[in-house]
Amino acid sequence: MKVLITGGAGFIGSACAKALMERGDTPVLLDNFNDYYDPQLKRDRIGRFLGGYEGRFILREGDIRDTEFTEKVFAEDRPEKVIHLAAMAGVRNSLKDPLLYADVNVLGTTNLLNLSVKYGIRNFVYASSSSIYGKNTPPFSETDNVDTPISPYAATKKATELMAHTFSHIYRLPTTGLRFFTVYGPWGRPDMALFNFTKNIFAGEEIEVYNFGNMSRNFTYVDDIVSGTLTVLDADLPCDVMNIGGDREETLLAFIETIETCTGKVAKKKLMPMQPGDVVSTVANIDKLRGLGWQPTTRIDVGIRNFVEWYREYYGV
Repeated sequence: MKVLITGGAGFIGSACAKALMERGDTPVLLDNFNDYYDPQLKRDRIGRFLGGYEGRFILREGDIRDTEFTEKVFAEDRPEKVIHLAAMAGVRNSLKDPLLYADVNVLGTTNLLNLSVKYGIRNFVYASSSSIYGKNTPPFSETDNVDTPISPYAATKKATELMAHTFSHIYRLPTTGLRFFTVYGPWGRPDMALFNFTKNIFAGEEIEVYNFGNMSRNFTYVDDIVSGTLTVLDADLPCDVMNIGGDREETLLAFIETIETCTGKVAKKKLMPMQPGDVVSTVANIDKLRGLGWQPTTRIDVGIRNFVEWYREYYGV
């Protein structure tokens, strides 16, 4: 089976591609290799992380907003299903350029939904976000009201859920949105906390700890994200949204302590107030996805150790 993965050179996209190839599927990786972070990391995910799979995937370089380019991918590669992960990511950066976030995340997604209807896609699985819950009281459930996002990024993710629901309702396109909760692991994004903390700890520099460390998250290892995404991809649900997160609430300070243990170094913590658009706690109720037989399995001691080992090798520290 051919599966189109947008954001295919990204953190989660490349991991999904590897898992699909290991079970015999052919991923079509679409990515624009933008400079949101160092594009070389994206190139290395293709060349090194997926290096042993040459000839088993297709790589298309372009932008999801480019209607001519994306239609050519659908027409020539003929994917049967879609995993849509391409997006402008991150709450804090969305505060700086909300127009770009709306353009990529909402219009880009709508373009893909439209083409999925035209080319008979059998299942459209897309990335939403835990940030959609705003200032709701955790644990967050899919039945919670999510009409009051507190960042442009979260608002765009809410908009993509609404658009997907509309396409499912009108055009009978099967869609499922996955609300990701704080994903981490090897080959991760440099703008994310684990990456930044590890980098600064190795360099002997301060790490910025927001809300004076009084924060907690369902940290979710990338392999668990991948297994959940493929579970939903295979389920072919008519229209749904689901939380996908770890099953333990971990404090930010415990997360940092685990990085210290794995690096063998003590972090220089710079305690800071809460940042605009951020929330104290994001904890998921994952019963809905568990109902499909999925279960997260990786604890932070194992996941962070794997990341630190990868970081040491990749950056030679």
